[in-house]
Amino acid sequence: MVAQKSPPGDGRSAPGAGGRPRDTVMHDVARLAGVSHQTVSRVLNDHPNVRAETRQRVLDAMHSLNYRPNLAARTLATRQSRTLGLIAFETDLFGPASMLYGVETAARDAGYLVSIATVRDLERRPVLDALDRLAQHAVEGIIAIAPKIAVVNALMQARVNLPCVAVGGGQHGEPFPTVRVDNTIGARLATQHLLDLGHATVHHAAGPADWPEAQARLDGWRTTLSAAGARVPSLLPGAWDAASGYAQGRTLAADPSVTAIFCANDRIALGVLRALHEAGRSVPGDVSVVGFDDMPDAEYFLPPLSTVRQDFGELARHSVGMLLDRLHHPLDMPTDDVVITPKLILRASTAVRTA
Repeated sequence: MVAQKSPPGDGRSAPGAGGRPRDTVMHDVARLAGVSHQTVSRVLNDHPNVRAETRQRVLDAMHSLNYRPNLAARTLATRQSRTLGLIAFETDLFGPASMLYGVETAARDAGYLVSIATVRDLERRPVLDALDRLAQHAVEGIIAIAPKIAVVNALMQARVNLPCVAVGGGQHGEPFPTVRVDNTIGARLATQHLLDLGHATVHHAAGPADWPEAQARLDGWRTTLSAAGARVPSLLPGAWDAASGYAQGRTLAADPSVTAIFCANDRIALGVLRALHEAGRSVPGDVSVVGFDDMPDAEYFLPPLSTVRQDFGELARHSVGMLLDRLHHPLDMPTDDVVITPKLILRASTAVRTA
């Protein structure tokens, strides 16, 4: 039963499903729950002055009567859409896709819907257009998956006056909160693990140079080698896919001095593993390999992949929580930069260097 509401101020009750006026349906809910019509209205509008047990009785009555409030009408009445905007980009990359799902889940748990605006490329103009589209849908705030500097610049230049939280990328110093994984520490964990296994140095199969995450992982790899007094090998250009890993892996596999490889993500590692296999170099007997992300398939690689785990669920919960804090306490919230430390997950693709 989808209840409808008359336009404000017309003095009439709009019919609900089955021709019954909306107020009649609300009175049915009130009667079944043993509360007043006003209490039902307070529950529908998330009023804080309703006891938990009373709220639950009203919700149970609504469920029993198959009553669903008209969200558009409630938005008009309360000027609150209980909808958050999410800017994402069209990709099958594990990290951004996981963030999209995580934000939707965290928002739903908090009682909010998510309106998603996707962009084909992460440049200033498409991001500004996405912000305008979300503002037209009356979102209360925006979460932007921001793995490139252009996204951050667009958010800073936006014409819409909405609270915003950025997720991912490097440390930007922007005037709005950010939530990110410490990619530099993740790279250090992976590189130091390989050095501790006795490898003289660690090669890096890099990601795209224009992504802050890829740059942070490269920086962590390089500084760890330098601190250990190990040689810093040269780099090949890379992307986030297995094809890039395969291309880099073929070059690395042809060099017999290569005994350890840190890959910028797990898909790159997949390509590297294939290249090593085709070259007749065993993993981890001849070469140890570490990835980054801990995508669900990583433990089913051959061999199971040691990798750096990012907790995308935690990233999403922090981003939604920070945005809601700014919505509810706009004058009290400082500009935050929440940094989440990743975790090294050890599997069968790394081993002690014996030769």
